[in-house]
Amino acid sequence: MSSPLIQQSKAQQNSTQPDIGGSVSSARPINTRIINWSAFFFAVLQSVCSAFIALNGARLLIGIGAFAAASGALKLADRMHINAIRIPMMLLALAGSVLNLVVLWQVWRLRGRAASTWRRQPVSKQKVASEWLQFALSVLTLLLLAGEFVAHRILHAGR
Repeated sequence: MSSPLIQQSKAQQNSTQPDIGGSVSSARPINTRIINWSAFFFAVLQSVCSAFIALNGARLLIGIGAFAAASGALKLADRMHINAIRIPMMLLALAGSVLNLVVLWQVWRLRGRAASTWRRQPVSKQKVASEWLQFALSVLTLLLLAGEFVAHRILHAGR
């Protein structure tokens, strides 16, 4: 004769054991699509991790190479920073930016004349943006030329 507590524990053990010959409808269906996509996701995640680890070493090599190139480039720039090269390049940049500003001024002047109203067509936003970019770059070139001229006078006063 068994106690009711022992009978209850035996009943629970029997209910927790899998039903080997039991019905298929009681088992949950496994969605293989989710398993496949999750495996693919973790494979991509692992690949990205490996790529970042590999790129970390490549960044170090690029940094060392850039440092070595910069130290060599400074020597080259010092040799090229002579008046025979610097002044013609500055004059070429000055002429190009002034010519660009004159052409833009002419385009804007002709576009705004009263005599051209009969043939005026709306200007596209892309063309207006391009014109303003050219204007900004020309002004920036002039400012950099002025800055280089002043800095060269201050830094190389004895030459």
